[in-house]
Amino acid sequence: MDLDEAITGRRSVRKYTDYAVSDDEIRELIEAARWAPSWANTQVWEFIAVRDKGLIEKVVATYAEKNPATKGSLSASVLIVACAKTGVSGCYDGKDVTKLSNWYMFDLGMAVQNLCLKAHAMGLGTVVVGLMDHEACRKVLGVPAGYEVVAVVPVGRPAAPGKSGPPRKELSDFLYRDTFGKAF
Repeated sequence: MDLDEAITGRRSVRKYTDYAVSDDEIRELIEAARWAPSWANTQVWEFIAVRDKGLIEKVVATYAEKNPATKGSLSASVLIVACAKTGVSGCYDGKDVTKLSNWYMFDLGMAVQNLCLKAHAMGLGTVVVGLMDHEACRKVLGVPAGYEVVAVVPVGRPAAPGKSGPPRKELSDFLYRDTFGKAF
């Protein structure tokens, strides 16, 4: 699969078959995430692969009420929980260096996108879940202080073939030349 197909063909999957994602497949996904860029190469990510059905239920119980990913997460083969070490990315000597400091969300976003693109290329489906009680999830999984749960990514074989994606804005709606608002 070429890069353009991976980017434009990936979809948020919320229904999975009973296919069991293997440990080797999980390693491949995390290997892709590992190669994401990060602030000063700090690589602040930590990933937890949750297979235990009881723990999956506890993680999903931290989702917000009516989260559309709830049912699919319960049927996924594995939940990949993306965590970040705080106070490192976007910081020097533990201090924020820009107004938009603590870049862990940005770093984890790139790592999780790599994971999702790799999953799509492997015939697996994912959805990124962030509508949840992150602190409760952190406690369920024993994530220590100084780390945040950023997202949960259910992974499995899609139950149905991917449909065409939702419409996207035209480039002219958000691409400018030289200054904000000047047509490209």
